[in-house]
Amino acid sequence: MNPQAKLLSITSLFLGSTITITSNHWIMAWTGLEINTLAILPLISKSHHPRAIEAATKYFLVQAAASALLLFSSMTNAWYTGQWDITQLTHPTSCLLLTTAISIKLGLVPFHFWFPEVLQGTSLTTGLLLATALKFPPITLLLLTSPSLNPTLLTILAVASTALGGWAGLNQTQTRKILAFSSISHLGWMAIILVYNPKLTLITFYLYCLMTIPIFLTLDTIKTLKLTTMSTAWTKIPPLTATLMLMLLSLAGLPPLTGFLPKWLIIQELTKQEMTPTATIIALLSLLGLFFYLRLAYCATITLPPNSINHMKQWQTNKSTKMFITTFITLSIMLLPLSPM
Repeated sequence: MNPQAKLLSITSLFLGSTITITSNHWIMAWTGLEINTLAILPLISKSHHPRAIEAATKYFLVQAAASALLLFSSMTNAWYTGQWDITQLTHPTSCLLLTTAISIKLGLVPFHFWFPEVLQGTSLTTGLLLATALKFPPITLLLLTSPSLNPTLLTILAVASTALGGWAGLNQTQTRKILAFSSISHLGWMAIILVYNPKLTLITFYLYCLMTIPIFLTLDTIKTLKLTTMSTAWTKIPPLTATLMLMLLSLAGLPPLTGFLPKWLIIQELTKQEMTPTATIIALLSLLGLFFYLRLAYCATITLPPNSINHMKQWQTNKSTKMFITTFITLSIMLLPLSPM
C-alpha cells in the first residue's frame, strides 16, 4: 500500500475517533463515525484479494446502515425534545434506536454476523484496529447516553453475546475468527454492566484492548492464521509462543492474570445490584470461551508436529515491534495485583 495513502488513512482514523469522543452534538459524533468508516476501508481492502474486497463491502454496508440508524435516532430525539446534546437523549424510541445502531456498529448479538467475516477477510494488523480502536467511539457514545438506556434490553443483548461468542467460537479453526468471537463475548461483559456502572465498562474495554493487542501482534510475528499452522509455530520463537499461552489464559479470565480483574469486578457489581442469577449465567457462559482459548494455547505450546522441520530459531525479530510486544505482554499478564488501586 502507498505510504502516503496509509498515512492519510491512519490520520483520518485518529481524527474521526477524536471528533466522536470529544463531541457534544449528535451531528459531530455521526461525522466522526463516518470518517472512521471511510478511513478503515482502504486498510481492509489493501491486499486486493477477493476476500478482502468482500470484507470491505460488508463492513461499509453494515456501518452505513448503523450510521443512518444513529442519525435517525438523534433526529427523532431532537424532533420530540428540541435537544441535540448527546447526554440529553431522553425519548424512549430514540434510546431503542440508538441501542440498536451502536449494537450493529460494535457487533453485539443479534447484529454480529458481519464481524467474524470482516476480520477473516483482512490482515491481522487491520483486524487489530477493527477489534480495538474502532470499538472505542461507539462505546463512548454508549457511556454518554447510559443513564437513559433500557437495562433489560442491554442485559438480554449482553447474555446473548456472551453465549454466542463462546458457543460459535468452539467450532472455528481460523485464529482471526476465534478472536472475533472472543471480542463479541467480551462486548457482552461490557454491555451488561453499562447501565449500573459505566466506568467499569470503560475499564473492561481498556483491559480487553490491553490483552488483545499482544495476541494479535504475536500471531502476526509468528505468521499464524489457522490452528494447523499453530502447532509448528513454537519452533520459530519459543519464548513468545510460551507467553502466548499466558496471554490467551488471561483473555479467558483465569485468576492470577489481568483478565480476571474485569470479570471479578463486574460479577461483584451485578451481585450488589441484586442480579445474582444474571451474574451466575454470564460467569458460566464464559467457560465456553475458556474451552477455545485452552485449545489455542494447547495447539500453540503443547502439540508437537508429526515431523519437526529443522530450521534456525528466529531469536532476532523486528526490533521496533519487540519492545512494543514485550510491554503489552507484561501488562496483559501482571496487572491483577494493582486491582486494589
